[in-house]
Amino acid sequence: MATSKIKKGDTVKVITGKDKGKEGKVLSVKDGKVLVEGVNTITKHAKPSQANPNGGIIHQEAPIDISNVMYVNKGKTTRVGFKMDGDKKVRIAKATGEVID
Repeated sequence: MATSKIKKGDTVKVITGKDKGKEGKVLSVKDGKVLVEGVNTITKHAKPSQANPNGGIIHQEAPIDISNVMYVNKGKTTRVGFKMDGDKKVRIAKATGEVID
């Protein structure tokens, strides 16, 4: 499995699309798509169910392509690279060279 440059919990900034400029925390990463908190919200009409007895209109985030977001390090966007740290592969911020995790 390829290591993703963006992971759950990262702060990212949307660089293109209708939500360009918005920042948020990554809720999940799956199949080249990311779910970002408060970004790309959609309106969904839900029928009443056991989980939601009243049904109604629900506002939730929709996934956006991972290529449309950029990692934010200390308030600035940066590309993410990989570097070997001994036997371990670590993510680095390309702008500063700092190890992310």
